[in-house]
Amino acid sequence: MTALHKLLFVDDERDLRDIASEYFGTQYQVATADSAAAARAAFDAAPPDVAVLDIRMPGEDGLSLARWIRDQHPNTGVIMLTTAAEVVDRVIGLELGADDYIAKPFDLRELSARVKSVLRRVAERDQAVRPEPSETQPHRLRLGACELDTKEHRLYGADGAEIPLTAMEFDLLKVFVEHPNKVLNRDQIMALAHHRDWDVYDRSIDLRVMRLRRKIESNPDKPEVLKTIRGSGYLLVLP
Repeated sequence: MTALHKLLFVDDERDLRDIASEYFGTQYQVATADSAAAARAAFDAAPPDVAVLDIRMPGEDGLSLARWIRDQHPNTGVIMLTTAAEVVDRVIGLELGADDYIAKPFDLRELSARVKSVLRRVAERDQAVRPEPSETQPHRLRLGACELDTKEHRLYGADGAEIPLTAMEFDLLKVFVEHPNKVLNRDQIMALAHHRDWDVYDRSIDLRVMRLRRKIESNPDKPEVLKTIRGSGYLLVLP
């Protein structure tokens, strides 16, 4: 018999915890927590496959907890509970690595669909084939006129000056340099990058590619290093 996925529901409202526990109890192994501290204890006992976190909780909030989960338990999917007015919090949550969000009050059927979607995305990421590490693989790679140091996470221009990279920009570049001269579509990029907040249905990956091109291409409007393969995805051209 296939083991049930583990779901952790974190909210300071007891009624919501009870409703979620009853509704999802037939589909998953459900645990609940009324605070970030209780959620951490639940992770110590049995890390869940998906955690549903309320952003607004007394004491440590859901955003701080989401950051901790992404750092300590990267294989756990995260769904944030927000209110309709918390646009900034939703954006921050996604930047911290949350997979999805749903606004309160929510329909349990919609939350169930989102949990299933996140579980699929986690499985796709875990099944993604990453290259075997090689001690002979160079740490510094030429990207057009620039040079990327994969060990130090730094990008240098033709003049040797460092070009600032965000963590997400480096992670995206790392995906491409680990799969050179190979077309990658958005699903593959999202699975390989380990940043599950990059929604395949929006333009987040495209926007990050545009930012990278401004840094590594001589002419970002006519890219020669990080190319678009129309209808297929992106291709990093390396010698």
